[in-house]
Amino acid sequence: MSIFITLVKRDLSLSFRQGFDSLMVLAFFVIAVVLFPFGVGPETNVLARIAPGTIWVAALLASMLSLERLFQIDYDDGSLELLALSPVPLEIIVIAKVVAHWLTTGLPLIIAAPLLGVLMQLPDQGFLVLMLGLALGTPALSLIGAVGAALVLGSRRGGVLLSLLILPLYIPVLIFGVSAVDAAIGDLSVRPHLFILGGILVATLALTPWAAAAALRQPVE
Repeated sequence: MSIFITLVKRDLSLSFRQGFDSLMVLAFFVIAVVLFPFGVGPETNVLARIAPGTIWVAALLASMLSLERLFQIDYDDGSLELLALSPVPLEIIVIAKVVAHWLTTGLPLIIAAPLLGVLMQLPDQGFLVLMLGLALGTPALSLIGAVGAALVLGSRRGGVLLSLLILPLYIPVLIFGVSAVDAAIGDLSVRPHLFILGGILVATLALTPWAAAAALRQPVE
């Protein structure tokens, strides 16, 4: 556990030194949502109807912006080879990097979501469920994205390939995240949708570190 925490702190430190990636993700999220009222008009009913889908789609796309660099920096400077040769299992290294990625991208999105919900005229019943859904969904997005980032590591035009690989896998998270907010607004039970999001998170946590580690061994070797 101490090694895991050290790895997370290392990646957080590197992220804060660069700083640009986290700000870019948050800025994209805010701008993408803010543009919708200008495009569809200021009607309250229309904005309230599209608010859950708009926020979720913007969060999904924003979380992808920094995925390509998840392993790329360590790969370029040779740190990834040293980490792979260390006694720490590569799966633990993957999880540590995903945790750091979520703390610098997913967590700011969750914090900013209620403010954007106010802008989009989201009904009061939807705010808590929106944050709960994002809290369950954004870690799953980071875990799935780690597999894609590992698969395209070292390839040319990796960003385009990464999008093609992981966007279809993001669809279930998007569907149930939006459905949970819609259910809350409609005074329906949100538990099934949140349970499915939780199940997706557990499944990705169990499977994606192994898949990402297996993909990372190819360029490292």
